[in-house]
Amino acid sequence: MSGTSPALDSARGNSPTLRMRGRVAYVKTLDEMRAFTETRDASTPDEIWLCEHEPVYTQGVAGKADHVLDAHGIPIVQTNRGGQVTYHGPGQVVAYPLIDLRRLNIYVKEYVYRLEHCVIKTLESLGVTGHRVAGAPGIYVNLADPFGHAALTGPRIDPFAGLGKVAALGIKVSRHCTYHGVAMNVAMDLSPFGGINPCGYAGLQTVDLATLGVHTDWNTVATRLGDKLAAHLS
Repeated sequence: MSGTSPALDSARGNSPTLRMRGRVAYVKTLDEMRAFTETRDASTPDEIWLCEHEPVYTQGVAGKADHVLDAHGIPIVQTNRGGQVTYHGPGQVVAYPLIDLRRLNIYVKEYVYRLEHCVIKTLESLGVTGHRVAGAPGIYVNLADPFGHAALTGPRIDPFAGLGKVAALGIKVSRHCTYHGVAMNVAMDLSPFGGINPCGYAGLQTVDLATLGVHTDWNTVATRLGDKLAAHLS
C-alpha cells in the first residue's frame, strides 16, 4: 500500500493534527515543511505529516559526498536537517512532526527521545523489539533475534555488530519549531541503501519489517506511528 488513497486528517483535542499525505514528492514536501515552519506563530496548531516518497537520497548538513558510493541515477537532495545521507523510497513511512517545542516545554534531546520511543512502541505493536545505539540516532533490531526481548549487552567493540537499522532520524529546529523527522522501513526495495554509507556508517545493514518476517502494510504502520507520535507530542 502506498499513498494512492485520499489523504485523511484527524485532530484529537490538543494533539497535533495528523495528516495522511500518502505518496508525495520529496522536494515539494521539504519546501512545504520549511514554509509552514517559517510562517507559523505561537498560535499555529502543531501537525504531523505521514508521507511516502519516490526514490531519493537526502543529505544532511553534515553530509559528506564520499558517503554516496553509487547513486545509480537516484536523485540526491541537499537538505538542512541534521545527520548524514539516507534513502527514502516506496514502502517506507516518513513522519514529519511540525512541533512547537516551547508549547511542550521540552528541549531537543527530549524530543529526539520521544521520536525514538514512538518507533520502538510501534515496532513493539508488531512483535519486534527495537533498540537504541548510543550516539547513533535511529532504531535498530537484533538480526539474530528481532522478536526477543533481551537488551543489548556490552561492552560492544562494534556497536552495530549483529544489528540492522529499521528507522532513521534527522531533524531541524528553527525558532524552537521542528521539521524533518523519522523514516521507518516497512516493505521496500532495500538495494539503494547499498549505494550509500547509511547515516554515514560504512557497512551498516538496513532492514525493513518485511525482511524480518513481519507482513503488514504502509497504512497500518503509518497509522500506528502517527497515533503514538500525536500522543507523545501533546
